[in-house]
Amino acid sequence: MLAIRMQRKGRTHSPTYRIVVQEAQRHPLSGRVVAEVGNYNPETKALTLDKKLVEKYLSNGAQPSTRVAFILKKNGVKLPKWVKMAPVKKATAKHADKLRKNQPKEEAPAEAPAEEAPAEEVADSAEA
Repeated sequence: MLAIRMQRKGRTHSPTYRIVVQEAQRHPLSGRVVAEVGNYNPETKALTLDKKLVEKYLSNGAQPSTRVAFILKKNGVKLPKWVKMAPVKKATAKHADKLRKNQPKEEAPAEAPAEEAPAEEVADSAEA
């Protein structure tokens, strides 16, 4: 079975990817590539793609990886019905009840009763 996947190239901290058609059992860096169908630079989002060649391999049963399927769909390549897109993940907080915005609002401490208490003590001592 063939797979359409990304093969990492480039320097450390500056990756570029080749989009290749390869046997699914092989490691992406093995070097045994059936065809190179494009290049992708994630820093500049630049993509060069041979759409006719990609559609040819898709129609013959090549399975795209999830990231490649996302890139192909974004750039207008018609994907077969059997290609499953990865679901969009929603970020959720692990402990939402501990977030500051979910805590009950604290009331401002009432300073007026604290001031009145010493005044009462002064009045009691004056009466005595």
